[in-house]
Amino acid sequence: MIKIIKKSVYIGVLLSFFSAIISCEEDFTDIGSNVISNTKFNTSAYSVEIKAENSLVEYVLSDNITREPSEYLLGVHASSEYEKIEASVVSQIAIRNGLQVVDDENIYGLDTVVFTTIDTVFIKLPYTATLDENTSSGPDYTLNSIIGDQSKAFTFNAYETSTYLSRLNPADPSKLNSYSSNDVFDKKGTELNDPINYQFKPNKNDTVIVVKRRLSSNVLYSKDTIKYVTSTASGVPLPFAVIPLNEDKFKEIFLDKYELSEFESQDAFNDYFRGVILEAKGDEGSLISFNFSNTVPALNPSIEVYYTNTVLTKGQVIDTIQKNDSFLFSGVRSAIYKMEEKVYPVNNQIKLQGAAGSEVSIDLFGEDADSNGIADKIEELRNNNWLINDASLTFYINQSVDTTAIPSRLYMYRIVTDSSSPTGFSQIKDTYSETTFGGNLERDDNGRAEKYTFRITDYISDVISGEDDILPILKLKVHNSSDDPLSSTVFENYNWNPKAVTLLNHEVINGDKRAVLKISYSEKKN
Repeated sequence: MIKIIKKSVYIGVLLSFFSAIISCEEDFTDIGSNVISNTKFNTSAYSVEIKAENSLVEYVLSDNITREPSEYLLGVHASSEYEKIEASVVSQIAIRNGLQVVDDENIYGLDTVVFTTIDTVFIKLPYTATLDENTSSGPDYTLNSIIGDQSKAFTFNAYETSTYLSRLNPADPSKLNSYSSNDVFDKKGTELNDPINYQFKPNKNDTVIVVKRRLSSNVLYSKDTIKYVTSTASGVPLPFAVIPLNEDKFKEIFLDKYELSEFESQDAFNDYFRGVILEAKGDEGSLISFNFSNTVPALNPSIEVYYTNTVLTKGQVIDTIQKNDSFLFSGVRSAIYKMEEKVYPVNNQIKLQGAAGSEVSIDLFGEDADSNGIADKIEELRNNNWLINDASLTFYINQSVDTTAIPSRLYMYRIVTDSSSPTGFSQIKDTYSETTFGGNLERDDNGRAEKYTFRITDYISDVISGEDDILPILKLKVHNSSDDPLSSTVFENYNWNPKAVTLLNHEVINGDKRAVLKISYSEKKN
């Protein structure tokens, strides 16, 4: 029989008899939040040697079918310390019903001719930005959610994809589909953008675009100043990227098809024009996070086409109609991460990188020499008759490596070897049983990034008590907003946080900063 006093049982008994204990002024002299100190129990600490190793990630979930990421990465980030990432996006395009180049109310007589001229067509990508100051010369912003060298450009191209983006699993339409960050989406035709190999460099001052409206004769007719704001009340334009598209190609693919079967419905359009690949390549530049699900529709990425209809009768201009159609990047979307393959040396440090970079595999209790399915260290601990007051894992940062773009939080999850999780991963119990799971970046007295600490008391208590017999292998990763448990203990590995950090591992050479499992416990006095 395993001799173990569980925290939950002990506290339950304590609460039941709390008033009697106080009134009798017996055994207990102090009751803390976790640690119990009294005349019948000794409180002490114990360190368990763990093993923390680099664990490369092949892919992460990257679509919006079962969970909307909202944020998608576009760009390039190269670092000598970590894997280079080229991040792209593939997305369907939303259309509205009843699109017409010439509206019904603008139909003229047989002697009238309408010429359509595309003034401009471009991809609009609004930045996430903070307004620092609104001056007489214009707003001054700080662009957020960007890492890398913003002074250097990466190469951008947009392509039509021939891959049908399906919400349903093609092999079993009764189930939802899913896409991963390393999936391949086929290209159709040549680049949609003009010029090709567009040199993309973020610019906080790009808050307006002037559209030059021209008649069929190419005579400048008027100018429209286009800006996007959070609300009509604010009036302050937000910064956004503009990537020009090929006007002739867009007219052929879109405008010339408006009133044909290809634009009859969204489903028909999705089959005709299956989506756009926004592709980033290069060896330098920056990595930008764009919000594709903004609550203000105008601030979502889109394709914008501005065109002018010139109406002529007997060669004379009798009317001009200025139009703008917007096509949101909506429907099925997926991130594409092209990661540089990098094998890290086996030494005293471990590398963590978001997106589809690298994680850390943590073996808490070591080998199972007698092959009975239970680590020898767990069997040893189960014989100690301990009440687990606290259990924590701390990972110190290698401060000699650049820390300018490190994550503000890390996260841990479990590898599951049975059928309890369809993904093969699950949440650690403390993520939903306690409010102090941790993983937040901590700084030293000088303000330098120092460490990340996790409290896994409930999980360790369950393992030592025998209530949890699943192989105790944990994974450490860069935290993503989708990681935190909602209504399920199943863990799904999404990641659109590209930040990275170098940690010290379990090796003795790291001294007091090596990674160990620290357990605080109480045991009954003899």
